[in-house]
Amino acid sequence: MRAEIQQAKRIVIKVGSSTLCYENGHLNLERIEKIVRQISDLANQGKEMILVSSGAVGAGLAPLGFKERPRDIVLRQASAAVGQGVLLHMYERMFREYGHTVGQILLTRADSTSRHSYLNLRNTLNALLRLGVIPIINENDVVAIEEFKIGDNDTLSANVAGIIEADLLLILSDIDGLYTSNPSTNPEATLIDEVLQITDETYAIAGGAGSSIGTGGMYTKIKAAHIATNSGVHMVIASGEKDDSIRLVAKGEVVGTHFKPLENAHNQKKHWVAFGKRLQGEIHVDDGCAKAILDKGSSILPAGVISVVGEFEPGETCSILHGNKEIARGMVNYSSHDIDLIKGHKTAEIANLLGIDAASINATYDEVIHRDNLVILR
Repeated sequence: MRAEIQQAKRIVIKVGSSTLCYENGHLNLERIEKIVRQISDLANQGKEMILVSSGAVGAGLAPLGFKERPRDIVLRQASAAVGQGVLLHMYERMFREYGHTVGQILLTRADSTSRHSYLNLRNTLNALLRLGVIPIINENDVVAIEEFKIGDNDTLSANVAGIIEADLLLILSDIDGLYTSNPSTNPEATLIDEVLQITDETYAIAGGAGSSIGTGGMYTKIKAAHIATNSGVHMVIASGEKDDSIRLVAKGEVVGTHFKPLENAHNQKKHWVAFGKRLQGEIHVDDGCAKAILDKGSSILPAGVISVVGEFEPGETCSILHGNKEIARGMVNYSSHDIDLIKGHKTAEIANLLGIDAASINATYDEVIHRDNLVILR
């Protein structure tokens, strides 16, 4: 399976704050230079490189005199405003020394929830890559409010990899990869080389954040792997503290943990439905409905719905759950209020239950979610 990684043409590298910064907030210039050099060398080989970089808040700590990451959101945003300039200046200077031009893109959740913005982002990234530019992407921590935050750059990097149909996502971490249990507390823990399918057990063995500088732990990286593999992208978690991780992974060496992509990956529209749009609620389905979804990719009919959680309107995206497990995501044809009224009923009863003319309900709206707007999660 690692031989496929060797052939990767378009590669997304995600680097975390704990890799880029010392605990005191100062940039680790030696490590950054080695990362830049490896990315530049791969670009020299003709590969298209994208860098998703955390570190803006961390890079702003020392200039502002902070000893640790501020808890106050306004102070974090102030730190990001200062640190973003510091970080980009360092990247631009180092990449230029290796003969490469960089371009900065700052994103919020809103940039992917709108279909129009989603497509614009994809077009911009593709244009930069055609021009030989290395895009450097980060969440816009300066202006992002909680409602529109992506939350972590592991998720951001997986979404970017899906948007541009990358071949490989490499997440550099402060740990070598996914272990059978927490290696800091269990000396018997062993590194898992390959993950063929992400299961509940995969999430169960993922640990929490390991650094006071960074925000993401192994759990967010497994979530990122779920997005990447469902988008047809190979993903590897490897150590950012080792000097040649990027080079070795790109060569197909057995380094870190490799997550195998699904063969029946989602197309661009379904990627946006599943991972671009903000989830607004939950729809719980019964055994028969879950089986029809998973085995046949069937639409969701009112009869198979057990309950609804949250408030949402037609066209918004919801999680589909069977028991406590999320099995799919999809864009709904009805509001949460209307689904609550028609749940458990036959299609022929929809008009009467909602008090509308039966002739106004076309074939598509016989369903809570049409199969073309439903994304199965594996």
